[in-house]
Amino acid sequence: MAGPNDDLAQYLISTVSKRSGVKSDLVRAWERRYQAVTPTRTTGGHRVYTDQDIARLKLLNQATSNGHSISQIAQFSLSDLKTLLKDESDTSATLQTNAVNSMRNLSHLAEDYIEKCYAAVLGFDAKLLEAHFENALVELGAEAFIEHLLTPLLTQIGEGWKDGELRSVHEHMASSVIRSLTYILRNNAPCSANAPRMIVTTPMGQLHELGAMLAAIMAEFSGWQVTYLGADLPAEEIAMAVKYVNARALTISLSFASDDHIVHKELRRLKKLIGNDVTLIVGGRAAGHFQGLLNEIGVLAIQNYQHFRDILKQLAQSHNH
Repeated sequence: MAGPNDDLAQYLISTVSKRSGVKSDLVRAWERRYQAVTPTRTTGGHRVYTDQDIARLKLLNQATSNGHSISQIAQFSLSDLKTLLKDESDTSATLQTNAVNSMRNLSHLAEDYIEKCYAAVLGFDAKLLEAHFENALVELGAEAFIEHLLTPLLTQIGEGWKDGELRSVHEHMASSVIRSLTYILRNNAPCSANAPRMIVTTPMGQLHELGAMLAAIMAEFSGWQVTYLGADLPAEEIAMAVKYVNARALTISLSFASDDHIVHKELRRLKKLIGNDVTLIVGGRAAGHFQGLLNEIGVLAIQNYQHFRDILKQLAQSHNH
């Protein structure tokens, strides 16, 4: 239905995003979930926004950056939002307290989302999982989303699969939702054209891709250009991909410990094919099982996610010099 501000509604979402500093997908999420703004539509069906909508989004953006939850402030009036921000800028002590509280709130919020997301995976409800992810991205911000929600959630899904609570179809469903989510994450952290390039995949016989997917997302956030190949590829194909993109590094995820020597054979072959100029990085739940082999062929083994970030930083620095 047309609103009273029809004559003032003149901005398309791209302009609104530029002027407010809020990404288009977040504008839509805030609008859909919290009615933070209520645009009208042109006869052609395009959403159009007013100057007042842009002002609201600017203030909401500032307030969420200060640690406020969008769900709690989406309905504030313009003057209430201004008062909220003014009160905070008046005293830096308040801001520090907010930062501490915000970190506390973030981890509590993330824990709630982990429960909700895991329940959606268990219930095999892709739509619900997608909705939780969208909301969490808005409320937590991309980095906290990866650190406090996605990382522990994927560990929990891995354990659920090992304990027989989840089947491999649950993991595949979660993977497809996360893969569609990476587009939003990528838009939040575009990398420069001369950034170092990386291939991420799993070798033949390793069918679980959640660990590899997380490594790809983290590498992108560390400023790398990542080509993600999915799971279960023979060494020759992986090596060709490394060659095609002129990759500086190759990250392999091992989630399943088997004694059939396929992984041994494939990793040796891979190391030989890519040579010493390309850094081979290996991580994943089962990497420890192959530690002897990794040491022998000169692989960088990831101990934890922070260690992976450190490796990426060092490699990127050596790439730039």
